[in-house]
Amino acid sequence: MLGLQDRICLALQEHEAGKQFLEDAWEHAGGGGGGRSRVLSAGTVWEQAGVNFSHVKGQQLPAAATAKRPELTGLNFEALGVSLVIHPLNPYVPTSHMNIRCFVAGTDRADPLWWFGGGFDLTPYYGFREDAVHWHKTAFDVCKDFGDDVYSHYKKWCDEYFFIRHRKETRGVGGLFFDDLSTPNFERCFEFLRSVGDHFVPAYLPIVERRKLMEFGERERDWQLYRRGRYVEFNLVYDRGTLFGLQSGGRIESILMSLPPLVAWRYNYVPQPDSPEADLYDNFLGARDWLGVAD
Repeated sequence: MLGLQDRICLALQEHEAGKQFLEDAWEHAGGGGGGRSRVLSAGTVWEQAGVNFSHVKGQQLPAAATAKRPELTGLNFEALGVSLVIHPLNPYVPTSHMNIRCFVAGTDRADPLWWFGGGFDLTPYYGFREDAVHWHKTAFDVCKDFGDDVYSHYKKWCDEYFFIRHRKETRGVGGLFFDDLSTPNFERCFEFLRSVGDHFVPAYLPIVERRKLMEFGERERDWQLYRRGRYVEFNLVYDRGTLFGLQSGGRIESILMSLPPLVAWRYNYVPQPDSPEADLYDNFLGARDWLGVAD
């Protein structure tokens, strides 16, 4: 995971002449461990890009981890992972998120419980079909060696997880989401986790290359800031990773790194019919079968 963090940061830095990630090493006050957070901000391509590694320990799993698995209540834990959120400057470049993580609960027991989770998703401000298809084709490639139904299962899970219930809309065009992965064995599950992490750069950066030099103006920028509000709403209200970090006493700067540096809200705003902004709602948001292979 440390190596993955290094590789992703180097790949993102190649788009920013003279810009580098700033690194903060920190210790976890809630029980042990720590991490290293890396943020690149105020770039010509990345308005803010954060790529974090953490390895924390605690005496009791927080509610965000036990809500759906009550048998874990009261167990001590170790959790490690890489989490990234990239907010581009150009509104035609989508925001993107990836996370991979490993949990071990009951580390003092003879038979500790372990599982993997993670995934990646794409949040465009203006929709391009070729970008969404490329993103999902790469997601399909992540899964193809692990079973015929793996992509469709984790795509559906992603569509359902990254759903802003109070808005009744998906956060973006989806991708993959999985959790509680512990079968058939540790080695095979870790192999899948590595496949997710290793495919992020080839999934995202070709889209960035196509869009980063597109001209934009105040209208596009205003729309981007408005749609970023949806990202903030999801992360602060629903995201289990954010809740886990807050409940386990994690480092607040690293947890809230996922939030964009600038954002806007408007009261009861509806884009004009047949506009490029309305096209996002009409043809991109919602669960869609981008490859013709999903259920």
